[in-house]
Amino acid sequence: MSTEPNTQPAAEPTTEPPTDVLSRRSHTLNTASGPISYTSESGTVVLRTDELKDGVWHGRKAVAEIAVTAYTMDDADVRERPVTFAFNGGPGSSSLWLHMGLLGPRRVDMGDAGDLVPPPYDVIDNPETLLSVSDLVFIDPVSTGLSRVVSGGKPKDFHGFTADIESVGEVIRSWVTRENRWLSPKFVAGESYGTTRAAALAQYLQERSGLYLNGLMLISSVLDFGTANFENGNDRAHALYLPFYAATAHFHGKHGDRPLRDVLDEAEAYAARDYPWVLSRGNRLTETERSEAVSRVAALTGLSEDYVDRADLRIEHWRFFGELLRDQGRTVGRLDSRFTGLARSRIAEEMDADPSMDAITGPYSAAFQHYLGTELGVTSEQVFRTISEDVGREWSFKEFENSPVYVIDRLARAMRQNSHLAVQFAYGYYDGATPYFCAMDDVARLAPQLLPRLEHHFYESGHMTYVHQPTRLQQSADLADFVRRHSGRGGGDARQH
Repeated sequence: MSTEPNTQPAAEPTTEPPTDVLSRRSHTLNTASGPISYTSESGTVVLRTDELKDGVWHGRKAVAEIAVTAYTMDDADVRERPVTFAFNGGPGSSSLWLHMGLLGPRRVDMGDAGDLVPPPYDVIDNPETLLSVSDLVFIDPVSTGLSRVVSGGKPKDFHGFTADIESVGEVIRSWVTRENRWLSPKFVAGESYGTTRAAALAQYLQERSGLYLNGLMLISSVLDFGTANFENGNDRAHALYLPFYAATAHFHGKHGDRPLRDVLDEAEAYAARDYPWVLSRGNRLTETERSEAVSRVAALTGLSEDYVDRADLRIEHWRFFGELLRDQGRTVGRLDSRFTGLARSRIAEEMDADPSMDAITGPYSAAFQHYLGTELGVTSEQVFRTISEDVGREWSFKEFENSPVYVIDRLARAMRQNSHLAVQFAYGYYDGATPYFCAMDDVARLAPQLLPRLEHHFYESGHMTYVHQPTRLQQSADLADFVRRHSGRGGGDARQH
């Protein structure tokens, strides 16, 4: 037997070009209007971009594999049947929240604030699903969920404002083309940063691909990041957050038996006029003016006059979350201030973790990954990224250097270009991530001529509005009604009306 070493060169590793990997299954769901039969198609689709080098065409290059779940009604007329594309925000979040909380045919059973279901949770039918009136396509942007760049690619290339819009826009365009849905009524639903994406995406799809939308559904919207910037003397945020603080104080018993609407009316009026003036005066306030302002802000927010005075009348949100229930050793949630948690320290300057995020992450993550494998038939060795912190750290807003992220102008342009584009806004009173009064201030920047195509719905819930079950039921009806009214030739499947 030869003992000479093997001098043959090692074989080069081979990488097969990526292909779509989709699982297709049939389902039936019982709704109030009767059973509906639908097909799910879930897995990953290859995202391709045009490749030009030195002006020479090199075809379409695979750059990422995007996780998508589509639900389509069986035997529907695709010219009449709407389709809704949905995603969450972050940046860095997968779409499981809207998927399993509000829009999809199955949802997580997690309970609510003060009455959470213990692990291991469950997946149950969602008879109120938007699928009753619209096909659904859920999209996980690059590096979220099971979406990844191709081997050798750089994830960071997709972690930015414009790159994100382009990649999600291409997923939508290619799905519409592949499924022959160019003549279907089309909607986009986004939540949180997903509303920022959706507003810019409407303009991008219309101008880049001629893909006109019927409507946008913006849940917990943020179209101007300046409304949430407490830094560098920006008093606008302090004023706009006041109604949220008042709503939260009311929920936790700081306003006695006053109706919530009365408290909000007072807070909104003060935040709109007197409070900005008080903050603008600075040390020019007289002793009497300052004393009156301290008393008013303390009463509305549920904080002590001593704290408001020491804070110089400026209540920062993370500090509020830790201060409101400090005497009880508890903090209130940022995403949903109805939730509370044990404070890490009763002398800490601010809350160290969001108890509402703690409450919802486990149920949604477990339920969706179970559902993905057992009911949608998707298996993958990839780690499922519910929320990718890497994306958030790397995200680039270079397009807005030295200014807040602002997409109101893009939404306005999309609405001017497409005279049928309608927009529904959904607000949660207990949302401390994108407070409702901040979002209303954003909308006030739109031209009056666009107002007839805007509608607003307010709910006694938080950022994920649908965690509150009465809100979920009402919001489901509101969304379905919006799709029916703005679907052009006749709306959703008449059998389900």
